[in-house]
Amino acid sequence: MSGTFVGMPAFPEAARAAVGDATLRANLRHATRTIRDKRARAVAELDDWAHLREAGKRIKDHTLRHLDRYLLRLEEAVTAAGGTVHWAADAAEANRVVTRLVVETGESEVVKVKSMATQEIGLNEALEAAGVRAYETDLAELIVQLGRDRPSHILVPAIHRNRGEIRDVFRAEMGRWGRPAPDGLGDAPAELAEAARLHLREKFLRAKVGISGANFMVAETGTLVVVESEGNGRMCLTLPETLISVVGIEKVVPTWRDLEVFLQTLPRSSTAERMNPYTSTWTGTADSDGPRAFHLVLLDNGRTDALADEVGRQALRCIRCSACLNVCPVYERAGGHAYGSVYPGPIGAILSPQLRGTASEVDASLPYASTLCGACYEVCPVAIDIPEVLVHLRERVVEGGEVTRRGVRVRLRPAKGHAAERAAMRAARWVFRHPGALRAGQRLASRTRAAHPRTLPGPGRAWSATRDLPPVPAEPFRDWWRRTRGEGSGA
Repeated sequence: MSGTFVGMPAFPEAARAAVGDATLRANLRHATRTIRDKRARAVAELDDWAHLREAGKRIKDHTLRHLDRYLLRLEEAVTAAGGTVHWAADAAEANRVVTRLVVETGESEVVKVKSMATQEIGLNEALEAAGVRAYETDLAELIVQLGRDRPSHILVPAIHRNRGEIRDVFRAEMGRWGRPAPDGLGDAPAELAEAARLHLREKFLRAKVGISGANFMVAETGTLVVVESEGNGRMCLTLPETLISVVGIEKVVPTWRDLEVFLQTLPRSSTAERMNPYTSTWTGTADSDGPRAFHLVLLDNGRTDALADEVGRQALRCIRCSACLNVCPVYERAGGHAYGSVYPGPIGAILSPQLRGTASEVDASLPYASTLCGACYEVCPVAIDIPEVLVHLRERVVEGGEVTRRGVRVRLRPAKGHAAERAAMRAARWVFRHPGALRAGQRLASRTRAAHPRTLPGPGRAWSATRDLPPVPAEPFRDWWRRTRGEGSGA
């Protein structure tokens, strides 16, 4: 990914600061509980939800197994429809391609919509360095941009802001970026929405270049799909003369029939709606409608490396609904900024370390940003077993081992700071292989339990500082079994 979040501390440190912010916790608690309650009711309306979930999983797995074939079919269809396809191996190449395309139009402004991929690669910063100003048009993204902030949620990037904070941002910053906020702007949702509408309308009418992402790409026709709730996407996709779409390669689906499944599961999982208010599709160019030039930038940026991981590749099924964030007890308290990535929450904890590697402290800490409660797996509409991948990535961090980076198999060294954990696991393995030693250890622990400390000493102090040590029983289970069932009971 890009360097947007370079300098962020590891998750435990960032989360410690976040949980100390009472306003942030209140904003997150109110928003996530509201969304997840609505989602639960919307999902319960469908008797075949489990079948849709399984169908989505199978479609994604099939597509990932044959990703090369479907991407080539997509390229052929886009080209036949009048579009141009560009392949970008990493963030730097994608930024070079998009910047060159914008500069060649002679424009110095672009409007953007619905593109986490461009946030992932740091496109706004690359365009700014080339003298091009990018305007975010999604309401939440606009709030983030005006507030010089960073997104903290996949679906609601400004979820950490309340209405009063948004009003203050609009009053202070809108004038610097274009039309100022109306005099006497209040914090009612309708007033804030109207202020954003007026501010953005002049940009839509002036912009000659639009930049978007896409929720899906249909290989059989070369069609791109954006689902959204505000209508700004449709303005951004149809009014500019040049449209540039930056999309991760995992977003492809084989056919329109496959798309049917996701257009049912995505809105209910994300905004708890039965269908999206706006679903926009576009295929190449047409003489009488829409942009005159269309460019599709297919972004890899670590995705084929993730695809090579038999356990971790399931993260590429993600359709960015954010249901896993809204049920995660860790996310609800720590917020999205603590994850140091444009992909926060449980899905970010498994996706970011695979796309970026686990070499940095931030990425090595992300697989531990979870209680492993499994709530994220239960709500995932494509059945990504996030706890399984978290444990898999923890093993990679602690033990190292072979991974694929930039298409080449390399052996990672264990991350620093896990020597005590490795030693503890080796000791546990030895004890479990020697029943006599295990039995003696259990008896010793039971007889000395009155003298056990309330916290662990040394390196274990950090672990026990936020957890209660489990009490040791007065009698080991094996001894209790023999005493109550007799010596011949097999214990």
